Amino acid sequence: MSIQPYLIFDGRAEEAAAFYEKALGAQIQMLMRYKDSPLPQPEEMLPPGWSAKVMHMALKIGDTIVFGSDGDGEETGFKGFSLSYSAKTQEEAERVFAALAEGGETKMRLTRTFFSPAFGMLTDRFGVPWMVVLPQ
Repeated sequence: MSIQPYLIFDGRAEEAAAFYEKALGAQIQMLMRYKDSPLPQPEEMLPPGWSAKVMHMALKIGDTIVFGSDGDGEETGFKGFSLSYSAKTQEEAERVFAALAEGGETKMRLTRTFFSPAFGMLTDRFGVPWMVVLPQ
């Protein structure tokens, strides 16, 4: 059994995928647009011009698959959770934290804590909250 996060990007899924490819080395495993669905979405269910938007995608980040889509035009937000990235080295923690923070907001700079030699929290440019940690 496994659980995958499913992130709704308010029409910015393709941009987010490219960002995570660069920042985290993510790999797009699958990407389907609304127009490519075997059962076409009724036009009235989508905002105008959304046929080319991402209906579903799977991103492989390390050993984890993160699902995502553009959504259906409804406003969404990321609250009450964080994705946690466990780095293998101090250098990796610093690189990943800086990459994710680009265009986002740092909540807690990457620093030594009682439980980690490097821990920080941020919200990326898409509003996704992250924790970057170097395990002891």
